[in-house]
Amino acid sequence: MYQLLQRLTASEIFLRQVPALGLSFVIAELFYKFHSFTLECLAFLATWFALDAAGQLVVARLGGRGARIGDGG
Repeated sequence: MYQLLQRLTASEIFLRQVPALGLSFVIAELFYKFHSFTLECLAFLATWFALDAAGQLVVARLGGRGARIGDGG
């Protein structure tokens, strides 16, 4: 988390991470009822990771090669 906040600008965080974070939160709140904080937290983080990866893939395909974070483009 610290590295995420250090490497991304505020605009990148709001444009790329907040939508995936928000949707992950809604999915976790509605569907994850494991009766275990640890399992629900891990499922939330996995959901956030998967949605962020899917979003980055869509952006890369629509925006060309320079759309990924950290490739210098």
